Amino acid sequence: MAELVYPPVIACARTMFKVQGLKFDIRGTENVPRQGGALLVSNHIGYLDFVFCGLTTLPAKRLVRFMAKESVFRHKVSGPLMRAMKHIPVDRSEGMHAYAHALDALRGGEIIGVFPEATISQSFTLKSFKSGAARLAMEAGVPLLPMALWGTQRLWTKGHPRNLGRSKFPITLRIGEQMRPQENEKAGALTRRLRLRVQELLDDAQRTYPGKPSGPADRWWLPAHLGGTAPTPEEAAARDREQQPQPS
Repeated sequence: MAELVYPPVIACARTMFKVQGLKFDIRGTENVPRQGGALLVSNHIGYLDFVFCGLTTLPAKRLVRFMAKESVFRHKVSGPLMRAMKHIPVDRSEGMHAYAHALDALRGGEIIGVFPEATISQSFTLKSFKSGAARLAMEAGVPLLPMALWGTQRLWTKGHPRNLGRSKFPITLRIGEQMRPQENEKAGALTRRLRLRVQELLDDAQRTYPGKPSGPADRWWLPAHLGGTAPTPEEAAARDREQQPQPS
């Protein structure tokens, strides 16, 4: 079936990035399979991460179907676009439906994108991973594509105002080699190995990132262990708990 919506959305995003003057450093696109299913797994630090993740598969002429929270599909603007681009809604109270949908798509040769931390990391460090990505890849018999991105939090992230003007920010994207389960490896062990690989890619992205804070007030986008003023992982976890909806 022809893709009537996804290509124009990509073109619009590229135009927006050009207007913003974003400077991309993308490495590892050769690891994206030219055909067949795969599961793209990335860290999550900003609201636009799915757009940037999708850029990395374009050299292979592939599109990514992302698993996203169901509320995004109910929005009057984003909802129709998400459905037309064949992304997958995730209702956390009915997770098996989304799992089955993603499994069918992987077996049908699609690349599925997931953020196994489940929510944006407000500390900009790597949180624990849910095991769903590993279980999906194992059941579908497809490779995992570990990925890390950095710099996207400077555009739009949780708890900070949007900065979508001509910022000229650097954006760093890294895709690692394909991963498959080892002999007799369980989903939990594969998840731990996957997280370690994403951490290695994130370390590289942070180490090679050319952007620097413009002054003391601009250190918010750096994690505490790199000299920034972002909350520590423990402080960020406390914020996440406070922001969760309370039962009525």
